Amino acid sequence: MSSVVLEEPDIRTGDCIDVLKKVPDGSVNLIVTSPPYGAQRKDTYGGIPPDQYVDWFLPRAVEFKRTLAADGSFILNIKEHADSGQRHLYVHKLVIALVEQQGWRLVDEFIWHKKNSSPGKWPNRFRDAWEHVFHFTKNPGFKFRQDQVKIQAAASTLNRAKHLGVRDFEMTAPETGSGLKRCVANCVGRELVYPSNVLHLSAETGNQGHSAAYPVALPEFFVKLMSAPGDLVMDPFAGSGTTGVVCRMHGRRFLGIDIHKENCDLCRKRWEQTPPSENDEEAAGQ
Repeated sequence: MSSVVLEEPDIRTGDCIDVLKKVPDGSVNLIVTSPPYGAQRKDTYGGIPPDQYVDWFLPRAVEFKRTLAADGSFILNIKEHADSGQRHLYVHKLVIALVEQQGWRLVDEFIWHKKNSSPGKWPNRFRDAWEHVFHFTKNPGFKFRQDQVKIQAAASTLNRAKHLGVRDFEMTAPETGSGLKRCVANCVGRELVYPSNVLHLSAETGNQGHSAAYPVALPEFFVKLMSAPGDLVMDPFAGSGTTGVVCRMHGRRFLGIDIHKENCDLCRKRWEQTPPSENDEEAAGQ
């Protein structure tokens, strides 16, 4: 199959609340982003005070919802920080506000488990090894291409399928009394299985020229799952352009917005340096 021909990325400098006013209603198929965290990376984004974060974010979310297609999804990667020995609540307040004030549907919360989180010792907590990834939609019907993100079955599952007993061909409940039933024989021949909502991914280890670049594997999971080849994927806080790199790799169009021109230049550079997909295997699986 021939490669998908992509137009040049649409990368715009400015605050997304202003830039998005020029983007048509319902024209974006998927939003994948990690905005500035409250009071973090002041040198990069000024450090939005946590107590003001919800009021800062909500007007931007209005534009996200307006520009998102009816069957689109909004993926939000964010993490609250610890302050004076306790976690700040601004992330939880934001999620509640998005649902109760703007009508977003909170479909699920994924957990990004950072397999290589930085070691350390703190007086009243342990190191952060995970971040939130929230999945919002406008409507109940949205793109969800589960077969595109299957993973290798666990060795224990494959081994169990090789040693079946008589009862393994029946739908039975486990002895724990949980009430969940399963048929072990259904595992036979299934080397690929659906993942859970815990994503075990390493954090970015390379220098991408940005203080908060996330790894390619994080947006890649959602781009493959919630969009199709040729769709428009937007990152309104584009940063180093990792979401754009994934779009280049998988035949999606990309709209990136960042308030800093140097970040926009970096987005274009990384797009140009990323080889496009030679063939779109996903299209064959639709």
